[in-house]
Amino acid sequence: MNLTLKRLLGVTAAVITGASALLGTGAGTADASGRAHCDRAEQDMWSSGGPSRNLTGHHCSVPNNKRRWYTIEIDTLVRTYYKRDTLDAGVDRTETLHHRTISCMGYTSGNGKLNWFGCPPA
Repeated sequence: MNLTLKRLLGVTAAVITGASALLGTGAGTADASGRAHCDRAEQDMWSSGGPSRNLTGHHCSVPNNKRRWYTIEIDTLVRTYYKRDTLDAGVDRTETLHHRTISCMGYTSGNGKLNWFGCPPA
């Protein structure tokens, strides 16, 4: 097999593998695809900065593998809007959203809840 054909086959294999990874095909189970589920989550919303990049999740199932990004399906998301950029400014309003999907970079756990971090605004 000549060198050009070998390179072409290698590039084709790399593109197919990359597309499969991006589309989530071949992942097998929900755990392998980095999906998680939370019954309830809270997110702070600030006047100038927009949403916090953090979520606090309750009653969450978590994938048992380490990934760069997690997709969290949330049954009830409560967003608290603050009047300014500090907690002592007071709450302007709250908003309850249902059946939301948010991506986050990772999580820490403690006290029966998960603290998701690195969640871009949705």
